[in-house]
Amino acid sequence: MKNLWVSGYRSYELGIFQDEDPKKKIIMDYLTQILQDYCENGLQWILTGGQLGIEQYTIEAIKKNSIFQTYHLKTAIMLPFTNIANNWSEKNQQRFALAQQQADYVNSVSAQDYVNPSQFTNWQQFMLQHTDAGLMVYDLEHPGKAQYEYRAIKQYQKEHDYDLRLVDFYDLQDFIDAQVDF
Repeated sequence: MKNLWVSGYRSYELGIFQDEDPKKKIIMDYLTQILQDYCENGLQWILTGGQLGIEQYTIEAIKKNSIFQTYHLKTAIMLPFTNIANNWSEKNQQRFALAQQQADYVNSVSAQDYVNPSQFTNWQQFMLQHTDAGLMVYDLEHPGKAQYEYRAIKQYQKEHDYDLRLVDFYDLQDFIDAQVDF
């Protein structure tokens, strides 16, 4: 596998509103561990949408950990349309700008601002056609906005060989438990 689509919950869906939130660190540490395993198996590119939450945490985790430089792992933020963050708060726009600066490549599938929902569908198809597998921090018992990506992947899997790894809240709890010294 060379290209991996990473997505999942938005930060507000996880109740994370501050960069110092311990939940963010746990998620980033777990993502680092998982992505390192993927790199050991030939991963070259991470593609993500740049949304607040898992998508931006992924970019940040890769840039903060020098281990990924040894693998020459690259990151791409692929947006469904231009100016996606225009209606976000100033603080969130700053976070988005930082994620864009940290990414190796940034582009939009549509060269227009938001026009209609088909731009999201086109973006999902682009992501599926340009990746070999998906990684989602997403729990089916707790739906969120990433349900649309999940559904697109499940539909795509009906006709294509496409692996999806779901990281749910039980996985995160197991990761936390493994970190605790008894």
